[in-house]
Amino acid sequence: MTFSKFIDDDAYLPLTYPVTSYSVRVNQILLFLLVLTVCVILYNKVHKVPSTLNNETIDLESPEEMEEEIPVVICAAAGRMGAAVAAISSIYSNTDANVLFYIVGLKNTIPHIRKWIENSKLKEIKYKIVEFNPMVLKGKIRPDASRPELLQPLNFVRYYLPLLIHKHERVIYLDDDVIVQGDIQELYDTKLAPGHAAAFSDDCDLPSTHEMVRSVGMQNTYMGYLDYRKQTIRDLGISPSTCSFNPGVIVANMTEWKHQRITKQLEKWMQRNVEENLYSSTLGGGVATPPMLIVFHGKYSTINPLWHVRHLGWSPDARYSEHFLQEAKLLHWNGRYKPWDYPSVHNDLWENWFIPDPSGKFKMIRPNS
Repeated sequence: MTFSKFIDDDAYLPLTYPVTSYSVRVNQILLFLLVLTVCVILYNKVHKVPSTLNNETIDLESPEEMEEEIPVVICAAAGRMGAAVAAISSIYSNTDANVLFYIVGLKNTIPHIRKWIENSKLKEIKYKIVEFNPMVLKGKIRPDASRPELLQPLNFVRYYLPLLIHKHERVIYLDDDVIVQGDIQELYDTKLAPGHAAAFSDDCDLPSTHEMVRSVGMQNTYMGYLDYRKQTIRDLGISPSTCSFNPGVIVANMTEWKHQRITKQLEKWMQRNVEENLYSSTLGGGVATPPMLIVFHGKYSTINPLWHVRHLGWSPDARYSEHFLQEAKLLHWNGRYKPWDYPSVHNDLWENWFIPDPSGKFKMIRPNS
């Protein structure tokens, strides 16, 4: 059978198509494409589950990846690295939260803390090692012969949180001489008032700590930290009887911290102290706290008092009741008498979380050691 295409009145151009052959060819092509499409779909379905089992990258995030990270900053200082290890151990053991530890150290201590973590049960934690450059403190610290250990560079890491931690909106900073007995998620959920860059614990917050303060002659007001004989301090307009706070536990809002230029303000008051000797460092225990008392005066939120039970290191004799210590969520051995040293109090609570140093460099000091 043939078909003719009309060109003009005088001529015809015959065009012949074998209809059956043409139709079969088209159908074969369509069938091939259909089979190919089905095969691709089936292949993707069959291989979707194995890809997750093999930890290959997939488009959907796992539940753990979708869970909010809780960044916790702890310093690992030479000579007291066991403190950071015990603190991390206590946090990790008492929570199911997705904690990311930022372990801050100086260049020469980083290999030691890394080896300690990787060769102990802490190898399961999520962590990042951050090197702190002490050169940022050059010319900003006034020498203090009474307690030179408080002038160590890592004592000022808390000033520079936004420079060390970049991707988080909220950060927890902890001194190394703490242990955590509660779920760190509770501390992370501390409410910060609008416009507040941080939350701290007031030194007048718990009646149970007032007796401890009186028994060892501690200061819990600004008078213990600032030298009110200096005009610069009097010009601040802060009453010397104002209750102080302890910056050993901080819940910080990084957006507000950067917006208010907190780091620059703290550096300013460090520099003023170098020039004018403004702080009662012998009473207050160093020069890291006074700038924070000035910068955050009247502009901070408060932490649940049970999340910062402190002063455990102020006396080798004064003790809290066992019942009170069991209720506490976080214990802090601020002061001279550290729980890895001797003499000290309540060191059994700290020792529960201590993990021996695989290298043998760090050792607890005990009466029979």
